[in-house]
Amino acid sequence: MEDRIGVINYGGGNLRNVLNVLTHLGFPSTLVTEPGDLAKVDRLLFPGVGAFGECAVAIDQQKLREPLVDWIRSNRPYFGICLGYQILFERSAECPELRGLGVFAGEVVRFPEATGRKIPHMGWNVVIPADRSSPIWQGTPDPLYLYFVHSYFPVPGDPDLISSTACYGGDFAASISQGNLFAGQFHPERSQQAGLKLVDNFLTRPLA
Repeated sequence: MEDRIGVINYGGGNLRNVLNVLTHLGFPSTLVTEPGDLAKVDRLLFPGVGAFGECAVAIDQQKLREPLVDWIRSNRPYFGICLGYQILFERSAECPELRGLGVFAGEVVRFPEATGRKIPHMGWNVVIPADRSSPIWQGTPDPLYLYFVHSYFPVPGDPDLISSTACYGGDFAASISQGNLFAGQFHPERSQQAGLKLVDNFLTRPLA
């Protein structure tokens, strides 16, 4: 029996592109908008575009906060994209009065202003995996270029979580992984064949 794929819909994000990627790869998916929907899926993607605060408010309004934390802490498959990555941490400088999911210690910070460097960081950048042998990176190009659009990025409290880095005025944590969780600041749905491969790897790799 094939795994059932769920996509978090909090009223924002880049849903259409992500759903198109899943359709292209041959994986039917269902939208997750309330806690009961999580019982209908086996692997979960959380795509996000926009503001940290709006995302935090929406998941509370939809009563998804505790179910999402339970899902992740139960080591169920989770792929966080952009805000779906940032929301895993305790707080964000973008909206310090609101809490993230707090699954991992750490905060989301803004790129510092610097002469000649535009914010947001937008476009293709090289992503350097910490462990090329990990199943999530299997079959991806080397060097690996992925697409970014962001002004903020997480700083994990535990550096062992970091599964890849990228450089924009200095190295930052482009992605993290732990067990069956993988989350990244880049947009695989905008990253052409490399991004498609990452999503396919997440959906097909054996569970840890």
